[in-house]
Amino acid sequence: MTATYDEIREALLRAALPHVPFDGWTEATFRAAVADSGTDAALAASVCPRGSVDLALAAHAAGDRAMLDRIGRAQLDAMRFRDRVAAAVRWRIEAAGDREVVRRAVTLFALPQHAADGARAIWQTCDAIWTALGDSAQDYNWYTKRATLAGVYSATLLYWLGDSSEGSAATWEFLDRRIDNVMQIEKLKASANANPLWKPVLSLPNWFLGQIKPPAPGRMQGFPGQSAPRG
Repeated sequence: MTATYDEIREALLRAALPHVPFDGWTEATFRAAVADSGTDAALAASVCPRGSVDLALAAHAAGDRAMLDRIGRAQLDAMRFRDRVAAAVRWRIEAAGDREVVRRAVTLFALPQHAADGARAIWQTCDAIWTALGDSAQDYNWYTKRATLAGVYSATLLYWLGDSSEGSAATWEFLDRRIDNVMQIEKLKASANANPLWKPVLSLPNWFLGQIKPPAPGRMQGFPGQSAPRG
């Protein structure tokens, strides 16, 4: 049976992971993965045209899938919504695997030529979290929720990389504080919108923001959006 592209990419990724802590997500790692997996070099290049960059993105996507599987198996109904978000972020970081592998990916996507790929990967992680938790926003909040969570996720991931506490306890405390900060901002926004003194000031900005809609189905790659059509 002929292997699919996804199966070939998975085999390359498994073969690459032992090399990443030593060589990073580099061409050397990709060549080693090709050799160790027994994949034809031309086929490997067609599956991963950018070599280890594509494998690093595949590793990130695998972490997203593991997180979504855990969310799907969890009993979330009894949890406060902020705790569901915190749990999802924690599970995503726990699914990241070896710290050195993640550290090497952070270094890779900090490079200017790969920064857009890294930002897109984080955005897709945050979109996956909000979608899995049942987000139904149909306005600018679709974007602000994901952008805010991207900041929380990124900061927590970097904290985790340097955390030596038992069971990463310090990281989860850091995450809780960041979620609390976000909740305070949301409460402030709600209070301002409910205040009759602010309504005349906020009416025009709120109208404008109300015209912003999430991406249409099939346009979920990256950050594209659309404005609401005029009635």
